[in-house]
Parts: sequence; structure tokens; C-alpha cells
Amino acid sequence: MPILRSLNDRVSVITIDRPERRNALNLDLLNDVHDAVVGSLDDGARAIVITGSGGHFCAGADLKELEDVSFTERLAEVLEHFASVPVTTIAAIEGSCMGLGMQLAVGCDLRVVADSAKFAVPVSKLGLMVNHWTIDRLTRFWGEGAARHMVLTAEVLTADDAWRLGFAQKRGTLEDAIALAARAVPLAPLSQSGSKVGFDHHALPEDISAYEAAFHRAWASEDLAEGQRAFGERRTPEFNGR
Repeated sequence: MPILRSLNDRVSVITIDRPERRNALNLDLLNDVHDAVVGSLDDGARAIVITGSGGHFCAGADLKELEDVSFTERLAEVLEHFASVPVTTIAAIEGSCMGLGMQLAVGCDLRVVADSAKFAVPVSKLGLMVNHWTIDRLTRFWGEGAARHMVLTAEVLTADDAWRLGFAQKRGTLEDAIALAARAVPLAPLSQSGSKVGFDHHALPEDISAYEAAFHRAWASEDLAEGQRAFGERRTPEFNGR
């Protein structure tokens, strides 16, 4: 099973176990992650830790299987559900945390980061766009300067950057993340779930239709097709802005 789940002392650990693809997710595995989150709550978990095997958190979406915007629509549903669960969620991150991996990380409440961690949102290399939910959370959790740096220039940031900018709440290993999760387990559930509602009830632009229009243009573009071809052919894409 590429998605593993264990429960000990009401801490659920969900592990993406696809090391041959650096834990990149396709649609089926994305749905398996969702099922693991739902199963954790059904089993009485009071905190959830998500991590990856083989030295990487998640290298993103599996671009060999990514076909169209329908994947991103399901991804948005899964991420929004995960971010809204009424228990504390923690990402234990080492190695690659790219693209969809970053979306999982910003979907969590807290992040524990190993020294090997690398972060990126390389949409501009492929002609993609992430949804507004992702832009909003990247900006809030990294700070706008770092978010723009990653999204607009495909810059790769380090564990030191994550710590310096406040994206990481602790530096350490999966064991450190589990220990942090254990601290949340005995605390008041209504305080935690209510506080999460408060953190996410913030001012958003009244009208994000312009962003949504740009999002759909990108996903219907020649540049996206070129980015996917170039990825498969292991070459640098030639974008034309159409």
C-alpha cells in the first residue's frame, strides 16, 4: 500500500510510501490520502502527522499521470477537507517538499522540518497555476516575499529558510513531529477545533474572479501542453504565453 496509516495513543501517522517517485501523488493516491485522513478521524485520532518515506516528504503531483484541471479540482477538495479537520495536523518534512507536497504542508497546522528539506512551488516551469487557496496559505505561512519568490521564479528554499521565515515550528525528525502531536492529544478538543476556525476565518479579497479566470486560462494553455511535453522529454520547455 503506497499510503500507510498507524494509530498510537490517539496520534495517527499517515505515510506516503512511494519512494521510487519521491512520493509524488497521482489521483488514486490522492484519494487514498483523503481516505486515510477520514479513517484516522473515524478511529478516534486526536492529532494527525503526515510524512513521506525514503527521505522525501512529497515531490508533488505525478506529472506522468497529470492530464487536466480535473485533478486540481479533486486536489482542492482533498486539501480543503484536510485543512478543516477538527484536530491538530502536523507535517513531518524531509527532502523534497515540492508543488503538491507544499500544498499538503500548508494544509497542516504545524510543520516539523529536517535539515534535508527543500521547498518549491515550480508552477512557472510547467505553465501551471495553483489555486487561490494555496496562494493564500503560502502567503500567510511563508510571508509574501518568500511566496512570490517561489511561485514567480521557481526558487528552491531550504530548511534554514523555513525556520528563519517561520514556516517551520520545529526542526527535527518524524519522532519530533509525533512528540509534538502527542502534546496536542490531551488538550481541549473544542478549543482546538474552534481556534482552527478562527485562524481560517480571515479577510479574503471579495472578488477573486480575476485569479480564477487566470487559473483556467493557464490550465487550457499551449504552455501547459508544452511544459508537460518537455517534462516527459527531459528538456527545457519553450513557453510562448499562449
